[in-house]
Amino acid sequence: MHRVFMLLLLASISLFAAPVDGGVARVPDLPSYDVELSGSADGTTWSGRVTVAFTNTSDEPLPEIYLRLWGNVHDCKAVVVRIGESTGDCTVVKVPLAEPLAPGKRTSVAFDATMTAPNRLDRFGRSGTYSFFGNALPVLAVRDNTGWHLEPDVGIGESFYTVAADFRVRLTHTGNLVVPATGVTTGVTTDGVTIAKQVRDFAWAAGPFTMSEATSPGGTKIRTWATSTVALAAVVDARTKAMTALDDFGRRFGAYPYGEFDLVLNDRWTKFSGMEYPGFVLLISPASPVVHEVAHQWWYGIIGNNEYADPWLDEAFATYATDLHEGNHRPACWPRSLPTAITSPMSYWQAHQASYGAVVYTYGACMLHDLERLIGTPAMAGLLTTYAKAHWHGVSTPADFKAAAQAASGTDLTSFWRSHAMG
Repeated sequence: MHRVFMLLLLASISLFAAPVDGGVARVPDLPSYDVELSGSADGTTWSGRVTVAFTNTSDEPLPEIYLRLWGNVHDCKAVVVRIGESTGDCTVVKVPLAEPLAPGKRTSVAFDATMTAPNRLDRFGRSGTYSFFGNALPVLAVRDNTGWHLEPDVGIGESFYTVAADFRVRLTHTGNLVVPATGVTTGVTTDGVTIAKQVRDFAWAAGPFTMSEATSPGGTKIRTWATSTVALAAVVDARTKAMTALDDFGRRFGAYPYGEFDLVLNDRWTKFSGMEYPGFVLLISPASPVVHEVAHQWWYGIIGNNEYADPWLDEAFATYATDLHEGNHRPACWPRSLPTAITSPMSYWQAHQASYGAVVYTYGACMLHDLERLIGTPAMAGLLTTYAKAHWHGVSTPADFKAAAQAASGTDLTSFWRSHAMG
């Protein structure tokens, strides 16, 4: 049950066409976030006002929306993300609209929010004098043809599902901090406002980071933000790998659209080695999976999916993309048997965590390598380019990929899918 509380509702009468990606209409859609947050002097707490506008892209009135407070997933008792005076059902808040929103109409909701980085070494947490706000900002839940997606974060991998949105964010503070964030900060002419276009989330960090900057041969600005104990050699290594991967994947899958890429390096994390956000990646240093996290800029960041239902759609593709970049063809890597299909959802992996990485990442990539061997490298390259373009800033499903692969193949793939645990 979701506790209901009222938010300020701001009506609009704009009319928009309903976008449909992969044959599935998603609602609310065309979201834009306007965020004004003030940080504490040490950067651990940020409070302010969030306004999110959206369009009802369905063919029926929309009586409510839901917000996801993913930051509370490990802290339901402590409550590290608050909206107004209520936290709803920990990570889900139901927001009834003042009146049902008619099809094609646009409206917005506004609410006060407070986010405090919990004392843990995690993507939303603290490491000494550094605070990290990954999946901290409340975002819109998604409704599609199967209903509202309010599934939990199961504690491994990612269980997120969002549509691409525009963010305008102002993060102000009085402390001796630097604040790397998703998007591009436009500078003093607009009072330090950060703009991020068509991204699925907005993340930031705060602390006395050391920043260095370079530009890739392809023209992408790379900013590297390091905590005080990260060695300079690790910074240079991560930046170099990110540069080459961004340019390479841009040639393979479509040009990187965000202009700037931020790497945030820390050597104290224990719960993860890397976590991707659009244009913003958290990495353990040294020995960080830089190329894999860069690949996620395309596979989930740009070409989205429901990570709870289909975790392989981004993890297998990011692993395969890393292999392409590194020249690793994984010959004969498909196993004789699997404990389950690579298409299993996170509800399965929550109960079978020991095999999650091998099946979803490794064997998922093996399936893609075998598909390349079957249809040929030129056809596979063309498939990925066409598939990415068709779902650019959209949401893809397993059926979408299988259809795209079949269109690129000169042979019926039914037996291939069956032999590779794809149904």
